[in-house]
Amino acid sequence: MADGQQTGRLLLITVSNGDSPVTYSALCGFKTSTFNMSANSVDTTTPDCANPGNIPQKTAIAGIVSRTFSGSGKFIKSALVTDFIADVIAGTQIDAEVTVPGVGTFTGMWAVTSYELSNPDMEATMEFSATFEAASALTFEAEA
Repeated sequence: MADGQQTGRLLLITVSNGDSPVTYSALCGFKTSTFNMSANSVDTTTPDCANPGNIPQKTAIAGIVSRTFSGSGKFIKSALVTDFIADVIAGTQIDAEVTVPGVGTFTGMWAVTSYELSNPDMEATMEFSATFEAASALTFEAEA
């Protein structure tokens, strides 16, 4: 993708069909999506041995890394969603890709740690929200 602002609707999660070769299809209906890359902070602060009375400078390194995709939108029933819901009910990890425009693609196994269906209004269509956490080491392919 070109330099500059990136199209937000292309921040998406696609799930594997389980076939060989694997093909990934987008879970439809997302109106909002977020991808979080974080790491625990490991404190490496040490006192100044030459001047023990000095106030130490807090220092840290990155610890355990975390990758989380979440989003919400309109629930749209399809064969793909039916299979996905069966995996959620069973607590099965899913093979999926998260595409982050301007960054790249994170591929691997994901755990659906939250999936909620809701009726926001008596006259509205059903909505959902979902959270996916990396369930294995992910492979990363930078966007060209």
